[in-house]
Amino acid sequence: MVDTVKEEAVALFKETYGSEPTHGAFAPGRVNLIGEHTDYNDGFVFPMALHDKVCVLVGRKTDSDRCRVVTSAAVDGECRYEFPTPSPTNPLTPAVEAKWYSYFLGVVAGFDQNRGNIPAFDVAISTSVPLGGGLSSSASLEVATFTFLEELCPDLKSTDLTAKALACQKAEHDYAHVPCGVMDQFIATMGRQGNALLIDCRAPPTGELVPFNDPDTVIVVTNSNIKHALGSSEYPKRRATCEQAAKVLEKPALRDCDLQLLESFKSQLSDLQYRRARHVITECKRTMDAVAALRANDMATFGRLMYESHESLRADYEVSCGELDHLVALAKEVDGVYGARMTGGGFGGCTVTLVRKDGVDALIKHIKQGYPENRATCFVTTAGAGTAAISL
Repeated sequence: MVDTVKEEAVALFKETYGSEPTHGAFAPGRVNLIGEHTDYNDGFVFPMALHDKVCVLVGRKTDSDRCRVVTSAAVDGECRYEFPTPSPTNPLTPAVEAKWYSYFLGVVAGFDQNRGNIPAFDVAISTSVPLGGGLSSSASLEVATFTFLEELCPDLKSTDLTAKALACQKAEHDYAHVPCGVMDQFIATMGRQGNALLIDCRAPPTGELVPFNDPDTVIVVTNSNIKHALGSSEYPKRRATCEQAAKVLEKPALRDCDLQLLESFKSQLSDLQYRRARHVITECKRTMDAVAALRANDMATFGRLMYESHESLRADYEVSCGELDHLVALAKEVDGVYGARMTGGGFGGCTVTLVRKDGVDALIKHIKQGYPENRATCFVTTAGAGTAAISL
């Protein structure tokens, strides 16, 4: 899949700029197996990189004083953007309203400020990561951008992968105005073929590779092709509510709490704070239990925990929606399915299903028949690698 997206990016570059690119990089999308809305609570998450859904950047240095970028996947209709080459006297600044290029611009700005001046360049971007599907199209763009800049400026390349992921997270905070956790940038940077990544999101975050390569078990990602507009506005509300609850519980973060402590403070919490906290506390435990189950090759337990996670996200955290609930219910009806849940921020997007390989065809058929107007799209995937340079 990297080769296919690379070819698209190269063709777009030639068409736009009339020359050949000299450098390239990719970064994967991700699917979070379990551990949702825990990352910004200093908790645990368990994503894997998607081996067949990637963002590719190709480009070259130029002798001009401007940087130009073009994409084949702009959601707002603006497929081109250019800006002055950053310098100490002319640093980049974020726009008030975030656009697709804000993610790209934020990484360029941080790279330039923290590592040294970068040259002018032309870039083309192509991606196979679904936009708005909860599979981290934004982080794949950010991390691919950082890796591309390292290839463009090899003297500025870093061996500190944690710093790289954090720089990309900061770009999203500062330029896209999204207070995201570090999960997406971490897995896009540190993913390894045949492994999921257990991330402890407490600063400084750490990642531990966990083998996920059972040949008889695969992941099916189902895109509802629905994205409810309230998602972006509801995310910061939930983060703020969690921080308020942790303060009442007298802990640095909800990751430090257990259910017994939560119950002892229940009368001091609003119903909303209580339910949001209950989700985070139980989801952190489910994540660790799921990792233990995977290490024991206990797919049945892993699947049960996925169903429990979805129910908690639906009832306590209220980030699911009717379409996602329906997709999970459909998956549960198919023989060979261990578990399913919504994945990503919610309010639409995708579900992730753990299923025996011999049950995949029946699962996809059942979803196609049961989802309204045959609108759901499915793909089968396994754990892929993190970001890397591309040979051109």
